[in-house]
Amino acid sequence: MIKKDKEIIGVIKFNSSGSAHIYNDDLTDKVYIDKKNTKNAFHLDTVLVRGIVGKKGSIDGEVINVEERFKDEFVGTIQVSQKHAFFIADNNKIHVDFYIPKSKLNNAKDGEIVVVKYLEWDKSKNPKGEVIKILGDATDNNTVIHSILEEYGLPYEFSRAVIAESEAIPTEITEEDIASRRDMRYVLTFTIDPDTAKDFDDALSVQWIDGLLQVGVHIADVSHYLKEGTELDKEAFNRGTSVYLVDRVVPMLPEALSNGLCSLRPLEEKLTYSAVFTLDKDANIVDEWFGRTVTYSDHRFTYEEAQAIIEGNDTDLEDKVKESWGEHKNLYHVIAKDLKDAVLSLDTYAKKLRKERTKEDSISFNKKEPYFELDENSKPISLKFKELKDSNQLIEDFMLLANRRVCALLNGKQHTMIQRCHDRPSIDKLMLLSDFVKQFGYTLDVNDTDNLAKNLNKLLVEVEGTLEESVVSNLVVRTMSKAYYSTKNIGHYGLGFEDYTHFTSPIRRYPDVMAHRLLTNYLDGGKAMNPSKVETQSTHLSGRERLSQKAQRASIKYKQAEFLSTRIGQMYRGVISSVTDYGIFVDMEENGCEGLFMYDNRNYSVNLNTYSVTNKSNGITYRLGDEIIVLIKSVDILRKEINLSLLNG
Repeated sequence: MIKKDKEIIGVIKFNSSGSAHIYNDDLTDKVYIDKKNTKNAFHLDTVLVRGIVGKKGSIDGEVINVEERFKDEFVGTIQVSQKHAFFIADNNKIHVDFYIPKSKLNNAKDGEIVVVKYLEWDKSKNPKGEVIKILGDATDNNTVIHSILEEYGLPYEFSRAVIAESEAIPTEITEEDIASRRDMRYVLTFTIDPDTAKDFDDALSVQWIDGLLQVGVHIADVSHYLKEGTELDKEAFNRGTSVYLVDRVVPMLPEALSNGLCSLRPLEEKLTYSAVFTLDKDANIVDEWFGRTVTYSDHRFTYEEAQAIIEGNDTDLEDKVKESWGEHKNLYHVIAKDLKDAVLSLDTYAKKLRKERTKEDSISFNKKEPYFELDENSKPISLKFKELKDSNQLIEDFMLLANRRVCALLNGKQHTMIQRCHDRPSIDKLMLLSDFVKQFGYTLDVNDTDNLAKNLNKLLVEVEGTLEESVVSNLVVRTMSKAYYSTKNIGHYGLGFEDYTHFTSPIRRYPDVMAHRLLTNYLDGGKAMNPSKVETQSTHLSGRERLSQKAQRASIKYKQAEFLSTRIGQMYRGVISSVTDYGIFVDMEENGCEGLFMYDNRNYSVNLNTYSVTNKSNGITYRLGDEIIVLIKSVDILRKEINLSLLNG
């Protein structure tokens, strides 16, 4: 904790009320800063702070100086009047509006979404800025989506040079290509993907050899086409990942590759990178092989179609195969039977793999994931929850198998590899979680480090179906460390794996492309690559992934706000998911949206130690995990804010 008159340097993090906290590795706790003491700092700036006596006698912080700006470009809406203009940032943690001189508007019109560059913040009330980019009409869906991508520095268009380079890549698979690879075109192969998928970067093959199941996990051989040093490769590395937003995917690779050349589309020969496993009846690995292949996908399943086979409801499978097979329609009944048998076999073996995996130290989260149904204008018309079924898990189980075995191979040979790392949660976070769940009658032994994952799983099972399930599950997720990429192998705590990489999605993740290249380097007898270079690349890719995730969450919040903007005054049942010094956040059960009830501290007493807030006028206390009824009070679509009233607030 900071002492009076002591000065420290740290990162300032604002909340939507305008107050902030300072974070520093040397601090045992965050330091509160009242909004009148934040000086000219913006969210995430590095600042010099001095300890002062706060309103309640505590030692708070006061910003003395901004040491380093986190960013100097902001996205938001311009408001233009006859005499002056102001800019309101979309990010509600940018707590102050910018003054924009008329000479710095650069033709921006009232109500447009723009990018503003920070110029200065002297002794005046507002910082001064300049419009440097006009994104468009604030009521247009594309404009808002582009503004989200701009906010996180994520490109949404490819340059002409990159597109031209991608379209110039030869599409023909030559005899030389085939001769240099394992030919698996005549092994039954298929994909299982979402109904809306446009790129297919993984496929499974099935054949029985001497009574043993041989499963091929076939991945698009992106590294064959994506040559190091090209503009195309530089662009893919800079992006790092495809960005999955509510109404679109912003791809890492241009369409010529992502949806064409590299996509494992049905009834097409493709160059692939494969992990082939021979399994005994208990799903133990008897033999494994890794290398480049050429494959042919016999059919494309959606998750729903594969699930219908597993559940015995595949009445139209033969018709679908007959329709897709064209000139080979006379074989449709044979292919349909083989496909059905293959899916059922894979499901059986996947469940064995899953059972063995859950015996280990993997943590099983069963969080419901909401998704929107959109109309032709991308307006949300309904909100539903995704259901994870056997067909989804079937794919996941075999992808996990390939990812861990490829990594184990290179780690075992002490060959440089990009790892997918996930550290143990910190003891401080675990203690807070343990203290919190006690109020609901649950026990979490955080000192039993050898069985911590099992104890967390036990807790998640115990809360299933209870009122507090959502808040406890969310807190367990927040307790977890963030996964990242590195050459230094610490294992993957959440999955319980000693060795783990990302190998199976190179169309949408650059780390997978790197894993392919590193595996090729090993298989070709090359010297292990410089780990320092790979580590630097891994750090960059971890950062790009985090930005992508933030943009995805922002697009969800945008659509949630848009969805509820037509439901002002409606009541919803919800659970208090977070208690802060300025308001309580509530997860609404019916739609999965989160809103904020902001209170005046003159009327409410807040105790962050017990995660509770008490209304001074009527004595009602609200606690984290309580189920309450809320009203939609107002919605700010651009700032992605859902403001609530409490029924008895």
